[in-house]
Amino acid sequence: MKEKIKVVISNNQKDVKIPTGVRLLVRRCCNAVLTFENFSEPAEISVSFVNDEQIHELNKMHRDVDRSTDVLSFPLGENGVYDKNPGTGACLLGDIVISVPTAVRQAYTYGHTLQREIGFLTVHSMLHLLGYDHVNGGIEAVHMREKEERVLTELGLKRNESYYMDSEEE
Repeated sequence: MKEKIKVVISNNQKDVKIPTGVRLLVRRCCNAVLTFENFSEPAEISVSFVNDEQIHELNKMHRDVDRSTDVLSFPLGENGVYDKNPGTGACLLGDIVISVPTAVRQAYTYGHTLQREIGFLTVHSMLHLLGYDHVNGGIEAVHMREKEERVLTELGLKRNESYYMDSEEE
């Protein structure tokens, strides 16, 4: 039996109404990544929806980057070792912060739904919480992108045709 996964979601912005089903989608994405990665312990993840100003402030404060971004990940573990919630014994994986207005713009730019964009940002951040990185590019970035797409495809959030250079590749 799969261990318990707790995803605490908070909406800290008023710029965009969160569509029905998005909270469930975020929970499904978190669960799907943990299943895909064979993470078998109980886990807790925090997901916050914010606006561009809020994520800009967090990006500047924590990463010294003076601009807005789409998503930030704040892992609480290192090398597969996580603090535990003393009450539940669950691994505290970390925090995901998503700028909903940026997600709306990116969904429009990429020609897919807001749900697909929020799903992608959640899966991307979950991989960061589990220790994956793409900052240095190369094979690490390719590996991370492949994992993202496999999880999203399993969830029914496959990329649109417009993503592919060659539509014959599908």
